[in-house]
Amino acid sequence: MRLTTFQKALWAAAGLACLAYGTWVLVADPATPPRAEAAFRPVFSLPDAEGRIRTEADFAGKHLLVFFGFTSCPDVCPTTLSEVAQVMDDLGPDADKVQPIFISVDPARDRRLGLAAYTSAFHPAILGLAGDEVQTRAAAESFHIYFERQDDAAAPDGYTMSHSPALYLIGPDGDWLRQFAYGTPASDILNDLRSRL
Repeated sequence: MRLTTFQKALWAAAGLACLAYGTWVLVADPATPPRAEAAFRPVFSLPDAEGRIRTEADFAGKHLLVFFGFTSCPDVCPTTLSEVAQVMDDLGPDADKVQPIFISVDPARDRRLGLAAYTSAFHPAILGLAGDEVQTRAAAESFHIYFERQDDAAAPDGYTMSHSPALYLIGPDGDWLRQFAYGTPASDILNDLRSRL
């Protein structure tokens, strides 16, 4: 039996619809188990407040909690750093096994405003790092995060920064372990860390 052009088009459309539905089920169905993220080792080479270059290798043997942000951030950054501070306090004697790091996505302004004073206001263990544009972009790409300057007349200096809001957990061997979505309670982060220490 020979199919007409119209029948062929109908069968092709039906096949595409099935393919689209199957893709939607895999992507959108909450019952579908999440796929494992590919393991990778993010790297950075950025100066601290004293100008000393710090890299991920400096913290070998420790878990890293890494967050990208900026000091003029009105909500996401202070909220996340407050959660990190709570985690560090609640870890007690295990806190020395974890190094929290804040990487500036607005380094020139953050150095001028005092990055070290900003991070220590949340917790003395949080290390602030602010490089130049090339160093910052390289670190962001290594962590697979996004940031971009956006003009905003209502913001300080007439601009703000759009950036990925997650908190990243790096293992003591340098492997990326997971990310915590913005708004993850400190208790959840703490429980995850304790299970690994």
